[in-house]
Amino acid sequence: MLYSRITPEQKRIRLRELLASGTIQQFPGAFNPLSARLIEEKGFAGVYISGAVLANDLGLPDIGLTTLTEVATRAGQIARMTDLPAIVDADTGFGEPMNVARTVQEIENAGLAGLHIEDQFNPKRCGHLDGKNVVDLDTATKRIRAAADARRDPNFLIMARTDIRATDGLQAAKDRAKALVDAGADAIFPEAMKDLAEFQAIRDAVDVPILANMTEFGKSDLFTADQLHGVGVNMVIYPVTLLRSAMGAAERVLDTLKSLGTQHVRVPEMLTRARLYDLVDYEAYNKFDSGIFNFQIPHTHKY
Repeated sequence: MLYSRITPEQKRIRLRELLASGTIQQFPGAFNPLSARLIEEKGFAGVYISGAVLANDLGLPDIGLTTLTEVATRAGQIARMTDLPAIVDADTGFGEPMNVARTVQEIENAGLAGLHIEDQFNPKRCGHLDGKNVVDLDTATKRIRAAADARRDPNFLIMARTDIRATDGLQAAKDRAKALVDAGADAIFPEAMKDLAEFQAIRDAVDVPILANMTEFGKSDLFTADQLHGVGVNMVIYPVTLLRSAMGAAERVLDTLKSLGTQHVRVPEMLTRARLYDLVDYEAYNKFDSGIFNFQIPHTHKY
C-alpha cells in the first residue's frame, strides 16, 4: 500500500546481487511514483530516476537548476512505491566534495539503492548535447572519494559517470574510468559512447559493473539489451522513454480535444479506470479501512 514491502537496505543488497549475476539488467526511467509501480508490474529489474526527467517535470531544462532537496524528495517518493531497487541521477553532487557527501546521505535517507555522480562542470548540461565541459581529474576523483566516504550503508551503490569521451576521446574515457574506480566508484557510467566497440573498451578497462544509457535522440544507437550484454554491459537505462511517451500521448489528446471538442476517439488508448485503480492498489486501501473502521456507533447517551 503506502510503501514498498521491503526496506531500502534489502533493495541495496538486491541491486548488488543483480549487478553480480552475469546478466544484463534493464532499468526503465520512472517519471513519477505510479510509473515506478508499472515498471515493477512489467517485470523489470529496477527503476532509474533521471535528473533530466526531474528537471523537465518541473518545466526546467537539464542544466543543473534542480536542488538536492528537490531531487532527494522526488526520488524518495518514487522509490517508496516499488520493491525494486532504484538509482538516481545526482548530477555533479550539488557542489563541492562536502556537498557531495551530504548528497549521498540525503539520498540514502530517501531510500534509494544508489546514485551516480558525474564529472561535468557545474552548471552541467545533458550528456548527449554538444558543448559539454568536464572537470580535471583531481576534482572528479575528489567527488567520488567524498561520496564513497560519506555513505553509511556499504551496499549503497556509488556509480561514477564520466562525460569525457565527448571532449577528449575514448582513451581519456578509459583512463578516467580507471581513476574513478580507484577513487571508490562501485560502477562506471560512460556517457555518450559511439558504438558497441567503445562499450567493450570500457568493459576491458575496469573490473566493476558498467552502465549503458539508451536514451532516444542521443549520441548512441539504440542497441538491444542482448547486444549490450554481448560487450559486457551490466545495466542499461532508458531514462526519458516513459516521460516522452506520456507527454507525446498527452499532446495528441489535447490536439484532439481542441480540434474535435471531445476526447472520445482517444479513449481506447487510455488507461481504464479499473486499471488505474489496480495500479494504485485501491482495493487494499479499501480493505484496510474496513478492517480498522468496523466499530458500531453506540445509540445511547450513557457515555
